[in-house]
Amino acid sequence: MSILNALYVSRRPAAAFVVIGLFWGCFAAHVPVLKAQLGASDAVFGVLLLGSATGLVSAMWVAPRADRLLGARSMQVGVVLLSLAWLLPGTITVPLVFAVTMALVGLASGLLDVVMNARVSELEAEHDRPLMNANHAMFSAAYAVGALLTANTREMGIPPAYVFAGLGVVSVVMARFMRMEPVHVSAEDGYTGGYPIWPIALCGAIVLVAFMSEAATEAWSALHVERTLGGGAAEGALGPAMLGFTMAIGRFSGQVVAARLREVTVVMGAAVLSAIGAVIAAMAPTPLVAYVGFGILGLGVSVIGPMGLALVGKLVAPHLRTEAISRVAVIGFSGFFFAPMLVGFMSEAFGLRIAFVAVAILLLLAVPLALSAARLPFHIAAKGGAVKA
Repeated sequence: MSILNALYVSRRPAAAFVVIGLFWGCFAAHVPVLKAQLGASDAVFGVLLLGSATGLVSAMWVAPRADRLLGARSMQVGVVLLSLAWLLPGTITVPLVFAVTMALVGLASGLLDVVMNARVSELEAEHDRPLMNANHAMFSAAYAVGALLTANTREMGIPPAYVFAGLGVVSVVMARFMRMEPVHVSAEDGYTGGYPIWPIALCGAIVLVAFMSEAATEAWSALHVERTLGGGAAEGALGPAMLGFTMAIGRFSGQVVAARLREVTVVMGAAVLSAIGAVIAAMAPTPLVAYVGFGILGLGVSVIGPMGLALVGKLVAPHLRTEAISRVAVIGFSGFFFAPMLVGFMSEAFGLRIAFVAVAILLLLAVPLALSAARLPFHIAAKGGAVKA
């Protein structure tokens, strides 16, 4: 299946990936502004972002129930809630209130994320084709566009609140095209398997490693370029923009690779490549070298998360797929909020160079996790059996 065909088949959830990407790209490029607006140190700002993790973890429990209740309108409602939630952080100057607003953002983002990933997995099962990488590539491309857009608005002095509001209007307009009926699957006759704890735990850990690394780079790359390497505001915004563009390239390429190689093989190779990129960015003497590092990191890390989400869809019974993906997605996406906090503490204590070396070490953890997942049996409903990864 070609990339364009894959995107056409999954066009409705792909639009939701675009919405989330635009908002988070905008946020990443606004980090220096929001941090200065709050008057927070690196460590304090990292702790404030932990508020988002609270909302995201809540989404793990709420999303499957909300999806059953809202049905075909789940993604539409998620986009509206996310657009409303993003109206708040850019207007706040009190740190504690900012943490509360980010918790609301995390909840709305988590709800939409779980639903759109579940829809993609349902489409993968229906069409027997890999679709996850192409959809995550749309997130990355939109993320890069959001970061570049913010680079321009920052240079023009436009406040963050106005930028988030403008994206909200665009997103709500896009939501009208996201109505999609969920696929309800009953348990197979004679199914005796237990709850898939190990597939969820291992795939969740793989996705967590990927998204923690991605989040750390998104949240702190602009500050690394501006503060450590002496770049300007536009140069700083190019850090997350470079990550977004190369992740989009990596994920579109991953759409092709996924049809030819095992998920486990791709995850291990990508982990090593992205770790090399993180080290280059950490040791960079100039912004240009840092961009090269962020680019290599983006190419590698881009496919790890989508592969982990696709993998759990194959490791569990079809009637458990949506719930399993919701658990893995939220475990993984909690990394978007825990990682900035941890990097904030490391930056406060040792500087951002050491923090990015730690990101490289984190990425290498995906290798043993992938090897462990490879020992689990794949569940193939159509054949009534299982195969090894």
